[in-house]
Amino acid sequence: MNKEATDSPGKFGTWLILGGVFVAAVAVTIAIGTRGSSTETTYPDLGDIAEADPNLPSTAQAAPTFALTTLDGKTFDLAEHLATDRRPVVLNLWASWCPPCRAEMPEINTAAGNHPEIAFVGVAIKDDEGDASAFVDEIGVTYTIAVDDGSVDDAYPVLGLPATFFIDENGTLVKTHVGTVTVDSLDSDIAELFGP
Repeated sequence: MNKEATDSPGKFGTWLILGGVFVAAVAVTIAIGTRGSSTETTYPDLGDIAEADPNLPSTAQAAPTFALTTLDGKTFDLAEHLATDRRPVVLNLWASWCPPCRAEMPEINTAAGNHPEIAFVGVAIKDDEGDASAFVDEIGVTYTIAVDDGSVDDAYPVLGLPATFFIDENGTLVKTHVGTVTVDSLDSDIAELFGP
């Protein structure tokens, strides 16, 4: 019998063991190297890219209207709100399965509390109502939240979530922001777009 033929399974096993040791060493090195680093995750801000998306409703035009049942069983009708309440609207599209959306929601909730002169509305897109409701309860969201029936996703198609639309008291879409927002960015946009 050929000696090389009988030795080759042993050589294969040796290479397999060495390969496993190498992968384990790399994993340990990565773990040690990242142990002291910050665990805070940052997400890309797509900001002005939104304006280049031809599918989005254009700013300086009437914002598409919609009516949805909110998680508290009421109805939010954008056209009716603009006709009767007259407050500008910050419309945030999000989903419970979207990590950046989850990260920004406490910021939006704080901004909503700071700005009672603005109607904040969150619409969960392509989401399970139970999952959306559980996350809203976990955060303690106090502004209006609804789960989309498909109409908002059709009217406000976006490159990705989260996305925030600023609608003035006349129903004009004045700004679109794709990506996460913060209390500071919302304060700045509200001051710039809707005055003090």
